[in-house]
Amino acid sequence: MVIQSLLCGRDTSPSRWMTSFMGMGVKGGSWTQQGPRKDKDRENDKEKKSVICVEGNIASGKTTCLEFFSNTADIEVFMEPVAKWRNVRGHNPLGLMYRDACRWGLTLQTYVQLTMLNQHTRPQTSPVRLMERSIHSARYIFVENLYRSGKMPEVDYVVLSEWFDWIVRNIDVSVDLIVYLRTTPETCYQRLKMRCREEEKVIPLEYLDAIHHLYEEWLIKGGLFPVTAPVLVIEADHNMQKMLELFEHNRDRILTPENWKHGP
Repeated sequence: MVIQSLLCGRDTSPSRWMTSFMGMGVKGGSWTQQGPRKDKDRENDKEKKSVICVEGNIASGKTTCLEFFSNTADIEVFMEPVAKWRNVRGHNPLGLMYRDACRWGLTLQTYVQLTMLNQHTRPQTSPVRLMERSIHSARYIFVENLYRSGKMPEVDYVVLSEWFDWIVRNIDVSVDLIVYLRTTPETCYQRLKMRCREEEKVIPLEYLDAIHHLYEEWLIKGGLFPVTAPVLVIEADHNMQKMLELFEHNRDRILTPENWKHGP
């Protein structure tokens, strides 16, 4: 396993270290971390509640992962609020964005930021909260992709960035663990076609490729954007049965804070 952690708002330049756990084969998961993680706002680690975010490309298996753990005791699961993005008082900003990102990118991402902020700040009633994506990936992946691809004007990008920066400075949207379901764009594209969601019919392979590369920049290579927690990487190109086996194999790594790696 590789350990690498980046601290939100901290210098991301310290030297990295790598450790490996051998003999795990396809059932393993790998860690990335750079530097020790500090929970400044939480003095007692034993009593604090944990927030785990499952990240990955479109059709990478995030919903399957959350559904797998949803029946586990002492866990609350927050799916991505896609239904809200499809219907805002009768309007479908998600569908509009996929059809004309230049026109509707800011509209969708403003609402995504609002709804994800709501997910992060809702009172936590269980020891573990498992979330599908986060406000961090909304900014570092999807807003960033719109801007880099030329579909978001710089003024829109700056406004969303300023708003996001204010949120992370003033509101607790911290994350304790990121589970990265790492898939190839080609696998995601095939899964996307099979599930036939109306808004996704217009998504090209090139879009999935761009999202994949941003996730790799953020969670694997590091340095471009801060990573707010240790990252557990699970290779997720496998079929459904194999993925369920992987989730079970990694259950303790995902749900037990003592197993989250913070150093060599």
